Amino acid sequence: MSTVLYDTSLRDGTQGEGVQLSVADKLQIAQLADSLGVSYIEGGWPGSNPRDEAFFEEARKLSLDNARLAAFGSTRRAGIACEQDANLQALLRAEVPCLTIFGKSWKFQATEALRITPEENLELIEDSVRYLKQHADEVIFDAEHFFDGYADDPDYALAALAAAARGGAGYLVLCDTNGGTLPADVTVAVQAARAANDAPIGIHTHNDAELAVANTLAAVRSGAAMVQGTINGTGERCGNANLISIIPALVLKMGIDCVSREQLAQLRHVARAADEISNRQPWAAQPYVGRSAFAHKGGVHVDAVRKNSRTYEHVDPEAVGNSRRILLSDLSGRANVHLKARELGLELDPKSPETARILERLKELENQGYAFESSGASFKLFMMECLGQRPAYFELRDLEMGINFGEGAHGHATKGQTRVRIEIGVGDDDAYTSAVGDGPVHAMDAGLRKLICRFYPQLESVRLVDYKVRVLQSGDGTGSVVRVLIQSSDGSEVWGTVGCSANIIHASWEALVDALEYKLVKDGVEPFTGRKSQETLPLRGGRSAVAGNRSEDPIG
Repeated sequence: MSTVLYDTSLRDGTQGEGVQLSVADKLQIAQLADSLGVSYIEGGWPGSNPRDEAFFEEARKLSLDNARLAAFGSTRRAGIACEQDANLQALLRAEVPCLTIFGKSWKFQATEALRITPEENLELIEDSVRYLKQHADEVIFDAEHFFDGYADDPDYALAALAAAARGGAGYLVLCDTNGGTLPADVTVAVQAARAANDAPIGIHTHNDAELAVANTLAAVRSGAAMVQGTINGTGERCGNANLISIIPALVLKMGIDCVSREQLAQLRHVARAADEISNRQPWAAQPYVGRSAFAHKGGVHVDAVRKNSRTYEHVDPEAVGNSRRILLSDLSGRANVHLKARELGLELDPKSPETARILERLKELENQGYAFESSGASFKLFMMECLGQRPAYFELRDLEMGINFGEGAHGHATKGQTRVRIEIGVGDDDAYTSAVGDGPVHAMDAGLRKLICRFYPQLESVRLVDYKVRVLQSGDGTGSVVRVLIQSSDGSEVWGTVGCSANIIHASWEALVDALEYKLVKDGVEPFTGRKSQETLPLRGGRSAVAGNRSEDPIG
């Protein structure tokens, strides 16, 4: 048994709130969908806007390996011949092998939305399909509101399908346009549609009741041969059926050929790349491909997964291009620590006293407010410290900070700048300097880098990617404990670090230091033990500080 995949990310998916794609974006996503192995890519509605018309112009240059391009539109308008209908003519100008049109299959929609008789509606369906079939290789009919129409008047809904079939439609697609149908009702309606028609049936569902994927799979079980959906489920209101969830369910759970195993292994890449192009934040808990999809936190779960992954994983993460993650928290057991250590390249006996001490200390830190779930770099350094293996790259001797605000209207201060003076010990040297930044964290980062990169030039490539602060105990007001999470990158890897304190500067310093020291550990850099006392550090304003010479105050 096989199922045909029809991707409407570039048309129905762009109707979702906050989704805005340029022509270039649409071309990139089309290539992603093609690489995934879909059979049809619906590029847009050429009669509705200039962007979609421009897409079809550019799409002719695409070299697609698996998919046919489809253009979308509606049936002709009542009282207008197909030859004069602007929408149908725009479809033909798209010059694609497949044309998809929608028509009303709910009598209520024909009389209330179109204000025509039910009989006239059936005529426009048949006429439009027949006309387009004379000019295109294939015509697909989307029966809009089919399930609501079938519930209201089954005979009329089926009559709409019959009209499209007489016109020559290749697929009759049943649309749950309002997204409120239940799976059992989908099953009954699909079976009725199949029994009444020789043309293959398709399914197009929306997620207003969070049943789009379930309804799609129910339709396939009932004989639907085409599945329509979008990458990551984007679309009108609550979205469309999510192809990223549907595809692995079809292949891995229902044994239905729709993509190859090699293509399936690209699933996470396609999902994340589409989010990136669309400028959307990936959903961490997205089934199959999310960052948390195979993340294990509870000690009982982790211990069982260590013995056999099938205990708490319904599919192999690698099958969909994902990977297993072991999380650390106060819910962790020895198995969490052991597996996380292995993941980070550290050998640890789960039954050893060291593991017990690490686990005890971990729970103390979590209780204080530290969070290592998204801060793997800090956790690796923490474990190395517990095992006596963390290198001593430098020591903080002193850090002074000053913030200058100018006068502003109504008592508000102007932006101002932050100045820091930092002294560190590296090997046999004491090095110090000052720096200016837009804020405390920026100034600390600039000053520390100015110093430490002299001794460890490998850190020149490290950049701060993200910085977040969360208040943990709001009852203490401005004196509350805060957690600082930092993401850093050297261009080839992104890592997370954490700091926690009632002092936001202290918490930020902890996370910054971990970010830099993780890079050194990752690259296998040995701690500096020599002296660079004769070298000077340039300061803003043309001054300099001599490392190891404290007679000069770079701030004053």
